[in-house]
Amino acid sequence: MGKLTTKGVQKLIRESKPALTNDGDGLYLKIGKSGGASWIYRFRWDGKLRDMGLGSCSEINLAAAREQATGNRKLVKQGINPLDARLKEEKEIQKLAITFTSCAARYIKAHRRSWRNIKHARQWVSTLKTYARPKIGKKSIDEISTQDVLEVLKPIWTNKNETAKRVQGRVENILDYAAAHGYRDPVNPARWRGHLDKLLAKPSRIQKVNHHPAMPYDEVADFMATVNGYNSLSSKALQFLILTATRTSEVLNSEWNELDLNNATWTIPADRMKANREHRVPLSRQAVELLSNLPRVKANTYIFAGMKQGRPLSNMSLLQFMRGLGYGPSGEQGNYVPHGFRSSFRDWTGEVTSYPRDVAEMALAHTIENKVEAAYRRGDLFEKRRAMMQEWADYIS
Repeated sequence: MGKLTTKGVQKLIRESKPALTNDGDGLYLKIGKSGGASWIYRFRWDGKLRDMGLGSCSEINLAAAREQATGNRKLVKQGINPLDARLKEEKEIQKLAITFTSCAARYIKAHRRSWRNIKHARQWVSTLKTYARPKIGKKSIDEISTQDVLEVLKPIWTNKNETAKRVQGRVENILDYAAAHGYRDPVNPARWRGHLDKLLAKPSRIQKVNHHPAMPYDEVADFMATVNGYNSLSSKALQFLILTATRTSEVLNSEWNELDLNNATWTIPADRMKANREHRVPLSRQAVELLSNLPRVKANTYIFAGMKQGRPLSNMSLLQFMRGLGYGPSGEQGNYVPHGFRSSFRDWTGEVTSYPRDVAEMALAHTIENKVEAAYRRGDLFEKRRAMMQEWADYIS
């Protein structure tokens, strides 16, 4: 059969009979079983026949197909596999299309489910949008250099170091992700150890530790007596927070199924803990009594149920309650906030009691910084903590 013509191609397509028609020089018109028509370039490589799809007949006409076949034939003569050449070209085009912003979006989508909560994902998006996108957002991912990363970090490294360090870590992760997918060179210009740590000041030298304003421990008993005079759910939640020396989020998101009142124990799941590790809290008699007297809201699993159905109290409820009593920023009673009661408790354990440091730190669910000590620490000092939390409850009651 001679070379194909445009009319001949159209006729074969209309007939829709499965066939492979040779146009010559390796170009074939393929009619599939379903009637679909496409172009094939057939060539021999390493002693084997290979087929290379050139596209659908609805998108590529006979002339364009012949042009592609000619180009591929030249590659074969030069000792280049046209399939490999096309793959390489597609990767190059893909690289050009991938900007830092688009790669960041892919990274977040791939890892979102492994993150502990929605807030964490929002922080990723927010910090990258605010600090990285204006500088390198539109830049091709494979062109980002150390200088580009420094342009993002330097303006905030001194005055917003904690935020800057998070941005650095997130940019580093995204560039590692890009390298793993072949979008860029494996050398990461945002790497901290052995690279950026030689160019930027160490965070420990410039970070300012901002402690939450804490009420002196010897004033907590009077404060508890005042709070006890209120019957709101916010006041009960604040008392429970102080009695257990826990964080606001841990208290407000607590659910009834986490409690074992018979054994006076509250078990906080790992996914709600800052260290991502389950934490058992021994409950004092006062804490058990407070919980036992709380109302249970139908169809709401939270201990401190909010106004919205199936939701807990707002994360601002305890702070707002304290502000109503004259505490907080610019408050006439003192610049104290709910989280500060953890410090009040810690000061009390160190100055009033003889409990070892480890027991107090374990009560606060702090991680052991010494890696060797952490490796040997198996228990959670629960019974010692139970005695300590009861003493704390008696002290502030």
